[in-house]
Amino acid sequence: MPATPAWPPKSAPRLFVEQVLAQGASLSIVGPQAHYLSRVMRVAEGDAVILCDNVTGEWAARVASASKRDVMLSPETLLRPREAVPDFTLCAALLKKDRFDLVLEKACELGAARIQPVLTRRCVADKLNLERARAVLVEAAEQCARTALPEIAAPVKLDALLKGWEAGRALFFADENGGEPAAACFAAHTGPAALLTGPEGGFDEAERAAIRALPQARAITLGPRILRGETAAIGGMALWMGVAGDWQA
Repeated sequence: MPATPAWPPKSAPRLFVEQVLAQGASLSIVGPQAHYLSRVMRVAEGDAVILCDNVTGEWAARVASASKRDVMLSPETLLRPREAVPDFTLCAALLKKDRFDLVLEKACELGAARIQPVLTRRCVADKLNLERARAVLVEAAEQCARTALPEIAAPVKLDALLKGWEAGRALFFADENGGEPAAACFAAHTGPAALLTGPEGGFDEAERAAIRALPQARAITLGPRILRGETAAIGGMALWMGVAGDWQA
């Protein structure tokens, strides 16, 4: 007798939705998400869809009906509660659009709780479309099966970031002029943390001095090579997650 197929199947499409989910609720999916389900994934009545609401967690839902413009879903089973992520903020200097998109995508995959874009004197870009940035994060979360979306803030100038810095949060400053070895520095600290990385042209001397003057700041080095802004952000965060984050679980 053949084994009963697992439900929901691993191939079921994943979506983040704004409605808070509950067993037996009815959910109407419209717009681009309906097009994705009905025209790309070709779901039909009875098929499974995985839903996340960034509040309760991950649900298996069943398709009640599907058309080109509207897909009706009914959440049935809570598969996982919303995940806990380390209290880590990535403070990344704003980069050109495609490079900052990469930072957003990978920060989501790596487990950042928050992303704070920073404006410095040498930033080439000075604006960020927050709606588009959130869309990049949602897509990344769907791809990596994350159940908690990272917070994304509007860009803030470096001096304002430092002035309003949280007293109990360490700020690891990736200084291209050198500092403590990052892995050892990360391992020696417990508690809320953040990583600050620079733009394409790096920080200028006045910015570097202002950062180092912050009591919570610790200048670190990410190795002997010159890294692009996106590489420093992604590599530094991956190292923190491996040493002090949730990769040890």
